[in-house]
Amino acid sequence: MAEKASKILPNEIKIEIINQKHDLTRFTSYEQDLVDFLRDDALRNQEQNLSVTFVWFYRNRLVSYITLLTDRISLSGKLQDYFMDKGVTYKTLPALKIGRLCVDDEFRGKGLGTLMLRFAVQIAKEINQSKAGCRFITVDAKRNPNPPLDSVKFYQKLPFKIFGENTKEKITFMCLDLKLV
Repeated sequence: MAEKASKILPNEIKIEIINQKHDLTRFTSYEQDLVDFLRDDALRNQEQNLSVTFVWFYRNRLVSYITLLTDRISLSGKLQDYFMDKGVTYKTLPALKIGRLCVDDEFRGKGLGTLMLRFAVQIAKEINQSKAGCRFITVDAKRNPNPPLDSVKFYQKLPFKIFGENTKEKITFMCLDLKLV
């Protein structure tokens, strides 16, 4: 059983790219669709070059995962005006998307979510330094009326900014400008 009070430190985590040898059966979350994605879709999406899922282990136990993929931000309206004022004249801007981020229920509140966001920033900066342009990290934060954690507020701490909403699907589109972190 995990201790609830103490934070998990980065040096206590082992990060691997998901593969068929990983045992995913003990991973649980109040968001069953995130568990289903990990067990049923993550490896297949990776094999099809659609995304990469990084599984995080603490004391040999799978405690969280983050899935990353490429994205772009389409500029229009006020967002386009904002970037035009900064000399950016493109219609789209390159981004890295957090497709899924989930912490096992038993390990919530131990700082893993924040560590995974910092990991995504590190990956995006590495891409930007030597591989390809990447200005933003994006995420489609799901709104849930009764979650243990408000995902929009969680992402705003880094600080992701809201740039749109789909109220029908209860999704808030958010982005983090890598020039600001």
